[in-house]
Amino acid sequence: MNNLRKPEWIKKNLFRHSQENSVKELINKTNLHTVCQEARCPNIGECFANKKATFLLLGNICTRNCKFCNISIKKSDLSFDANEPVRVAKAVKNLELKYVVLTSVTRDDLSDGGAGIFVQTVKEIKKINPEIIIEVLVPDFLENINSILSILRSEISVFTHNLETIKILYPKIRPMANYERSLNVLKIAKQNSKKITIKTGIMVGLGETQEQIEELMKNFYNIGGEVLTIGQYLSPGKKFYPVKEYIRPEIFDDYYKIGKKIGIKKIFSAPFVRSSYLSEKFFFNEI
Repeated sequence: MNNLRKPEWIKKNLFRHSQENSVKELINKTNLHTVCQEARCPNIGECFANKKATFLLLGNICTRNCKFCNISIKKSDLSFDANEPVRVAKAVKNLELKYVVLTSVTRDDLSDGGAGIFVQTVKEIKKINPEIIIEVLVPDFLENINSILSILRSEISVFTHNLETIKILYPKIRPMANYERSLNVLKIAKQNSKKITIKTGIMVGLGETQEQIEELMKNFYNIGGEVLTIGQYLSPGKKFYPVKEYIRPEIFDDYYKIGKKIGIKKIFSAPFVRSSYLSEKFFFNEI
Protein backbone atom coordinates (compact mmCIF):
# COMPACT_ATOMS: atom_id res chain seq x y z
CA MET A 1 0.00 0.00 0.00
CA ASN A 2 1.18 3.52 -0.78
CA ASN A 3 1.31 5.62 2.41
CA LEU A 4 3.08 8.62 0.89
CA ARG A 5 1.24 11.91 1.24
CA LYS A 6 1.01 14.02 -1.88
CA PRO A 7 3.10 17.18 -1.53
CA GLU A 8 1.92 20.66 -2.41
CA TRP A 9 3.36 20.52 -5.91
CA ILE A 10 1.21 17.47 -6.75
CA LYS A 11 -2.04 19.39 -6.80
CA LYS A 12 -3.70 20.00 -10.12
CA ASN A 13 -5.93 23.02 -10.57
CA LEU A 14 -9.49 22.00 -11.39
CA PHE A 15 -10.91 23.08 -14.74
CA ARG A 16 -14.62 23.65 -15.01
CA HIS A 17 -15.63 24.70 -18.48
CA SER A 18 -18.64 23.92 -20.64
CA GLN A 19 -16.24 22.83 -23.35
CA GLU A 20 -15.04 19.97 -21.13
CA ASN A 21 -18.50 18.41 -21.06
CA SER A 22 -19.00 18.88 -24.79
CA VAL A 23 -15.79 16.96 -25.53
CA LYS A 24 -16.90 14.14 -23.23
CA GLU A 25 -20.29 14.04 -24.93
CA LEU A 26 -18.68 13.90 -28.37
CA ILE A 27 -16.40 11.01 -27.34
CA ASN A 28 -19.30 9.07 -25.81
CA LYS A 29 -21.67 9.80 -28.68
CA THR A 30 -19.21 8.53 -31.29
CA ASN A 31 -18.34 5.45 -29.22
CA LEU A 32 -14.66 6.35 -29.11
CA HIS A 33 -12.06 6.07 -26.37
CA THR A 34 -9.40 8.44 -25.12
CA VAL A 35 -6.32 7.61 -23.10
CA CYS A 36 -7.22 10.70 -21.09
CA GLN A 37 -10.25 8.87 -19.66
CA GLU A 38 -9.07 5.26 -19.65
CA ALA A 39 -5.72 6.01 -17.99
CA ARG A 40 -7.24 8.51 -15.55
CA CYS A 41 -4.88 11.28 -16.64
CA PRO A 42 -4.66 14.17 -14.14
CA ASN A 43 -4.66 16.65 -17.02
CA ILE A 44 -7.99 15.57 -18.49
CA GLY A 45 -9.97 18.60 -17.30
CA GLU A 46 -7.43 21.04 -18.67
CA CYS A 47 -7.13 19.29 -22.02
CA PHE A 48 -10.85 18.73 -22.57
CA ALA A 49 -11.56 22.34 -21.60
CA ASN A 50 -9.19 23.33 -24.41
CA LYS A 51 -10.75 20.88 -26.89
CA LYS A 52 -7.76 18.53 -26.81
CA ALA A 53 -7.93 14.74 -26.53
CA THR A 54 -5.64 11.81 -27.25
CA PHE A 55 -7.58 9.14 -29.12
CA LEU A 56 -7.17 5.55 -27.96
CA LEU A 57 -7.50 3.21 -30.92
CA LEU A 58 -8.50 -0.48 -30.93
CA GLY A 59 -10.94 -0.19 -28.06
CA ASN A 60 -10.09 -0.01 -24.37
CA ILE A 61 -8.91 -3.55 -23.61
CA CYS A 62 -5.16 -4.30 -23.56
CA THR A 63 -3.28 -7.58 -23.89
CA ARG A 64 -0.41 -6.47 -21.62
CA ASN A 65 -0.33 -6.25 -17.82
CA CYS A 66 1.72 -3.16 -16.98
CA LYS A 67 1.49 -2.49 -13.25
CA PHE A 68 1.14 1.28 -13.59
CA CYS A 69 -1.69 1.41 -16.11
CA ASN A 70 -5.42 1.73 -15.44
CA ILE A 71 -6.49 0.37 -18.84
CA SER A 72 -8.38 -2.93 -18.58
CA ILE A 73 -6.66 -6.22 -19.36
CA LYS A 74 -8.09 -9.22 -21.22
CA LYS A 75 -6.51 -12.12 -23.06
CA SER A 76 -9.38 -13.34 -25.27
CA ASP A 77 -12.57 -12.31 -27.07
CA LEU A 78 -11.15 -8.95 -28.05
CA SER A 79 -13.18 -6.76 -30.36
CA PHE A 80 -11.96 -5.09 -33.53
CA ASP A 81 -13.86 -2.18 -35.07
CA ALA A 82 -12.79 -1.56 -38.67
CA ASN A 83 -14.90 1.62 -38.82
CA GLU A 84 -13.10 3.26 -35.91
CA PRO A 85 -10.75 5.34 -38.14
CA VAL A 86 -13.72 7.05 -39.81
CA ARG A 87 -15.30 7.93 -36.46
CA VAL A 88 -12.01 9.31 -35.15
CA ALA A 89 -11.65 11.49 -38.24
CA LYS A 90 -15.18 12.85 -37.76
CA ALA A 91 -14.37 13.65 -34.12
CA VAL A 92 -11.20 15.44 -35.22
CA LYS A 93 -13.29 17.52 -37.62
CA ASN A 94 -15.90 18.35 -34.98
CA LEU A 95 -13.21 19.38 -32.50
CA GLU A 96 -11.50 21.45 -35.22
CA LEU A 97 -8.14 19.96 -34.28
CA LYS A 98 -5.00 21.07 -36.11
CA TYR A 99 -2.72 18.71 -34.18
CA VAL A 100 -3.85 15.16 -33.41
CA VAL A 101 -2.33 12.54 -31.12
CA LEU A 102 -3.26 8.91 -31.78
CA THR A 103 -2.38 6.07 -29.45
CA SER A 104 -3.73 2.56 -28.85
CA VAL A 105 -3.92 -0.29 -26.44
CA THR A 106 -1.38 -3.06 -27.06
CA ARG A 107 -2.90 -5.80 -29.18
CA ASP A 108 -0.49 -8.73 -29.30
CA ASP A 109 -3.37 -10.87 -30.63
CA LEU A 110 -3.29 -9.06 -33.99
CA SER A 111 -0.74 -10.10 -36.60
CA ASP A 112 0.35 -6.48 -37.20
CA GLY A 113 -0.16 -5.39 -33.59
CA GLY A 114 -2.81 -2.95 -34.79
CA ALA A 115 -0.53 -0.93 -37.07
CA GLY A 116 -3.10 -1.07 -39.86
CA ILE A 117 -5.64 0.84 -37.78
CA PHE A 118 -3.10 3.60 -37.16
CA VAL A 119 -2.38 3.85 -40.88
CA GLN A 120 -6.06 3.91 -41.84
CA THR A 121 -6.87 6.51 -39.17
CA VAL A 122 -4.10 8.78 -40.43
CA LYS A 123 -5.51 8.45 -43.96
CA GLU A 124 -9.03 9.33 -42.84
CA ILE A 125 -7.83 12.36 -40.90
CA LYS A 126 -5.77 13.61 -43.83
CA LYS A 127 -8.85 13.35 -46.06
CA ILE A 128 -10.48 15.97 -43.84
CA ASN A 129 -7.52 18.30 -43.88
CA PRO A 130 -4.08 17.38 -45.28
CA GLU A 131 -2.53 20.15 -43.18
CA ILE A 132 -3.39 18.49 -39.85
CA ILE A 133 -0.23 17.43 -38.00
CA ILE A 134 -0.40 13.89 -36.61
CA GLU A 135 1.61 12.40 -33.76
CA VAL A 136 1.35 8.66 -33.06
CA LEU A 137 2.14 7.05 -29.72
CA VAL A 138 2.52 3.40 -30.62
CA PRO A 139 3.00 0.11 -28.74
CA ASP A 140 6.11 -1.95 -29.47
CA PHE A 141 4.38 -4.19 -32.09
CA LEU A 142 6.61 -6.98 -30.72
CA GLU A 143 9.31 -5.25 -32.81
CA ASN A 144 7.56 -6.23 -36.05
CA ILE A 145 9.53 -4.17 -38.54
CA ASN A 146 6.78 -4.26 -41.18
CA SER A 147 4.33 -2.76 -38.70
CA ILE A 148 6.80 -0.04 -37.73
CA LEU A 149 7.60 0.77 -41.36
CA SER A 150 3.92 0.97 -42.29
CA ILE A 151 3.43 3.62 -39.61
CA LEU A 152 6.47 5.56 -40.81
CA ARG A 153 5.18 5.53 -44.39
CA SER A 154 1.90 7.12 -43.34
CA GLU A 155 1.62 10.89 -43.18
CA ILE A 156 2.75 11.42 -39.60
CA SER A 157 5.04 14.09 -38.18
CA VAL A 158 5.96 12.56 -34.80
CA PHE A 159 6.63 8.90 -33.97
CA THR A 160 6.41 8.23 -30.24
CA HIS A 161 7.01 5.04 -28.31
CA ASN A 162 7.35 5.37 -24.55
CA LEU A 163 10.18 3.69 -22.67
CA GLU A 164 8.14 4.46 -19.52
CA THR A 165 10.88 3.59 -17.00
CA ILE A 166 14.44 2.37 -16.52
CA LYS A 167 15.56 -1.08 -17.69
CA ILE A 168 15.94 -2.65 -14.22
CA LEU A 169 12.29 -1.92 -13.31
CA TYR A 170 10.76 -3.59 -16.38
CA PRO A 171 10.31 -7.04 -14.76
CA LYS A 172 8.34 -5.46 -11.90
CA ILE A 173 6.41 -2.81 -13.77
CA ARG A 174 6.25 -3.95 -17.41
CA PRO A 175 6.64 -7.75 -17.20
CA MET A 176 5.36 -8.39 -20.74
CA ALA A 177 7.48 -5.64 -22.28
CA ASN A 178 11.22 -5.43 -22.86
CA TYR A 179 13.45 -2.38 -22.50
CA GLU A 180 15.80 -3.31 -25.33
CA ARG A 181 12.87 -4.08 -27.61
CA SER A 182 11.31 -0.69 -26.94
CA LEU A 183 14.64 1.02 -27.55
CA ASN A 184 14.98 -0.90 -30.81
CA VAL A 185 11.52 0.25 -31.95
CA LEU A 186 12.71 3.84 -31.59
CA LYS A 187 16.01 3.01 -33.28
CA ILE A 188 14.25 1.39 -36.26
CA ALA A 189 12.00 4.44 -36.56
CA LYS A 190 14.97 6.78 -36.57
CA GLN A 191 16.94 4.73 -39.08
CA ASN A 192 14.03 4.59 -41.51
CA SER A 193 12.85 8.18 -41.43
CA LYS A 194 14.73 11.46 -41.61
CA LYS A 195 11.72 13.79 -41.57
CA ILE A 196 9.74 12.31 -38.67
CA THR A 197 10.51 13.39 -35.10
CA ILE A 198 11.37 10.51 -32.73
CA LYS A 199 9.95 10.92 -29.24
CA THR A 200 9.66 8.97 -25.98
CA GLY A 201 8.24 9.54 -22.52
CA ILE A 202 9.14 8.27 -19.06
CA MET A 203 7.73 8.38 -15.54
CA VAL A 204 9.75 9.03 -12.38
CA GLY A 205 9.01 8.26 -8.76
CA LEU A 206 8.98 4.50 -9.35
CA GLY A 207 12.15 3.82 -7.37
CA GLU A 208 14.76 4.83 -9.94
CA THR A 209 17.94 6.82 -9.26
CA GLN A 210 19.10 9.95 -11.07
CA GLU A 211 22.05 7.98 -12.43
CA GLN A 212 19.68 5.41 -13.94
CA ILE A 213 17.59 8.16 -15.55
CA GLU A 214 20.75 9.66 -17.00
CA GLU A 215 21.69 6.25 -18.43
CA LEU A 216 18.24 6.00 -20.05
CA MET A 217 18.67 9.46 -21.56
CA LYS A 218 22.01 8.43 -23.05
CA ASN A 219 20.45 5.25 -24.47
CA PHE A 220 17.71 7.32 -26.09
CA TYR A 221 20.12 9.91 -27.46
CA ASN A 222 22.46 7.25 -28.84
CA ILE A 223 19.72 5.76 -31.03
CA GLY A 224 18.88 9.20 -32.41
CA GLY A 225 16.06 10.19 -30.07
CA GLU A 226 15.05 13.84 -30.29
CA VAL A 227 12.20 14.57 -27.87
CA LEU A 228 11.80 13.37 -24.28
CA THR A 229 8.97 13.94 -21.80
CA ILE A 230 9.40 13.30 -18.06
CA GLY A 231 6.56 13.30 -15.53
CA GLN A 232 5.69 12.12 -12.03
CA TYR A 233 4.17 8.66 -11.74
CA LEU A 234 0.79 8.76 -10.00
CA SER A 235 -0.69 5.39 -9.08
CA PRO A 236 -4.26 4.92 -10.42
CA GLY A 237 -5.30 2.97 -7.29
CA LYS A 238 -4.39 0.60 -4.49
CA LYS A 239 -4.03 -2.47 -6.72
CA PHE A 240 -1.39 -0.79 -8.89
CA TYR A 241 2.35 -0.25 -8.40
CA PRO A 242 2.83 2.26 -5.57
CA VAL A 243 4.51 5.64 -5.84
CA LYS A 244 7.96 5.26 -4.30
CA GLU A 245 8.80 8.95 -4.27
CA TYR A 246 7.32 12.31 -5.19
CA ILE A 247 10.06 13.98 -7.18
CA ARG A 248 10.65 17.61 -6.29
CA PRO A 249 10.23 20.26 -9.03
CA GLU A 250 13.90 21.22 -8.87
CA ILE A 251 14.86 17.62 -9.70
CA PHE A 252 12.70 17.82 -12.82
CA ASP A 253 14.69 20.94 -13.71
CA ASP A 254 17.89 18.98 -13.14
CA TYR A 255 16.67 16.25 -15.48
CA TYR A 256 16.04 18.88 -18.13
CA LYS A 257 19.60 20.20 -17.78
CA ILE A 258 21.12 16.70 -17.80
CA GLY A 259 19.21 15.74 -20.93
CA LYS A 260 20.16 18.92 -22.76
CA LYS A 261 23.81 18.39 -21.81
CA ILE A 262 23.63 14.87 -23.25
CA GLY A 263 22.33 16.38 -26.48
CA ILE A 264 18.60 15.63 -26.56
CA LYS A 265 16.98 18.37 -28.65
CA LYS A 266 13.76 18.93 -26.71
CA ILE A 267 12.81 17.97 -23.16
CA PHE A 268 9.58 18.67 -21.28
CA SER A 269 10.16 17.82 -17.62
CA ALA A 270 7.70 18.64 -14.83
CA PRO A 271 5.44 16.75 -12.37
CA PHE A 272 2.27 16.73 -14.49
CA VAL A 273 3.94 16.19 -17.84
CA ARG A 274 2.61 13.24 -19.82
CA SER A 275 3.67 12.01 -23.25
CA SER A 276 0.85 13.77 -25.11
CA TYR A 277 0.29 16.66 -22.67
CA LEU A 278 0.47 20.01 -24.52
CA SER A 279 2.01 18.15 -27.48
CA GLU A 280 0.95 20.78 -29.97
CA LYS A 281 2.51 23.66 -28.04
CA PHE A 282 5.61 21.61 -27.39
CA PHE A 283 5.90 20.73 -31.09
CA PHE A 284 5.80 24.39 -32.05
CA ASN A 285 8.21 25.45 -29.26
CA GLU A 286 5.50 27.43 -27.47
CA ILE A 287 6.44 25.98 -24.06
